[in-house]
Amino acid sequence: MNIAHMAPLALAALLAVQANAAEQVVRIGVSGPLSGANAFAGKDNENGVRLAVEELNAQKLQVGGNTLRFELQSEDDQGDPKQGVTVAQKFADAGVKFVLGPYNSGVAIPASRVYNDNGILMSTVGTNPKITQAGYPTVFRIVASDTQVGASVAAYAAKELKVKNVGVIDDRTAFGQGIAMEFKRQAQAAGMKVAGHEFTTDKASDFTAILTALKARKVDAVFFGGYAPQGAPMARQMKQLGLNVPLLGGDTLCSPEMAKLGGAAVGENLRCAQAGAILARQPGGPAFLAAYKQRFKREPDVYAPSFYDQTKFIAQAIKNANSVDSAKVGAAMHGISYQGVVGTYGYDPKGNLKKTAVTVYTFRNGALTPLASY
Repeated sequence: MNIAHMAPLALAALLAVQANAAEQVVRIGVSGPLSGANAFAGKDNENGVRLAVEELNAQKLQVGGNTLRFELQSEDDQGDPKQGVTVAQKFADAGVKFVLGPYNSGVAIPASRVYNDNGILMSTVGTNPKITQAGYPTVFRIVASDTQVGASVAAYAAKELKVKNVGVIDDRTAFGQGIAMEFKRQAQAAGMKVAGHEFTTDKASDFTAILTALKARKVDAVFFGGYAPQGAPMARQMKQLGLNVPLLGGDTLCSPEMAKLGGAAVGENLRCAQAGAILARQPGGPAFLAAYKQRFKREPDVYAPSFYDQTKFIAQAIKNANSVDSAKVGAAMHGISYQGVVGTYGYDPKGNLKKTAVTVYTFRNGALTPLASY
C-alpha cells in the first residue's frame, strides 16, 4: 500500500491501528488490605507498584517487536484468607499473570495455590515459612522470612539489650504466630528464658491483662508478633502499667503507623527488624524516596520499596525471557538477579531470597531510625 497518496484522516487511522497492534498489555495485579486497620500498608504497597508501573511505561520497553504497556489492577483482599482466594480467582478470570501481594501471610498461604494452579506469578511480603514450603515455581517471597527476622531480633536482644527474661505475645495470625515462634526458638537458643507466651487477636485493643501477667513475671523485654494497629496501643498500655521494658517485633512494627498511633509511647523503647538494607544509604535509595514523595505527597511505609523493586525485576525478567509468558518469566527470575533500591534480589528454587540483610530499627522523634544490620 502506498501511504503517500492516502488522505490525512485515513493515514492517521492506519497509523493508529498499527500502533495499537504493536502494543502488548501486561496486567499487574495487587492484592492487599485496602480497607480495615491495615489499609495504610495495603495502599503503600499499591503505591510502590504504581510508581514502578508509571516509570516502566515511560521507558516503552520492547519485547518480541511489541511495546509493553503495564496496567495496574488493584483488589482489596481485606487481609482475610477467604477474600484473598476470591481475589486470586478474580485475577485468574481477568487474565492477570503477575500479582504483587498478598501482604498478610494468612492470605498468601491459601491464595498461593490458586495462583499456582492458574499459572500466575505471585510475589508476596508474607513472611511465614509455610508460604514457600509447597515449592510452587510461581511463588516468590520478596523479603526475609520469619526465620531470618526472628533470628535477627533475638540476636539483637541478647547481644545489645542483654535480655535475660522475655515475654512473648502473638496475635494468632499466620504472620504473628509464625514470627513469634521463630523468635522464641532463637531466643531460647541464645540463652534467654521465655517467661510466658501469651495470645491475643488482630482485632484486640486491650492488652492490660496480658501485660500485667508478664510484668508479674519480671520480664525485661516483650516480643510482639502482630501488626502496628495492635502494637501501638500495646506500647501505650505498657507505659501506663509501668512496664518500662523494650517492645520488640518484626517488620510490621517498623511502620510509621506505630508512631502515628502510639504517640509519645513509641520511641527508643521499640525495637523492630525489617528486611533489606538501610534504604537511604543505598545507591538508588534517595532517588526512590524523592520520587515516591513527589508522586504521593508522603513518605513510603515499610514495603513500598520492595514492591517497587519486584515490579521492576519482573519487567527485567520479561526482557530477558523475551516473553510475557509467566512460566518463562518465572524461570528467568530464578536464573538471574536484580539490583533494586533496597538490595539485590535473587531467588532459590523455592522462591526465597538467597541472601538478604535484616536491619534493626527504633523510633526517634517519631521517625524510624536504623540501629544495626545483620
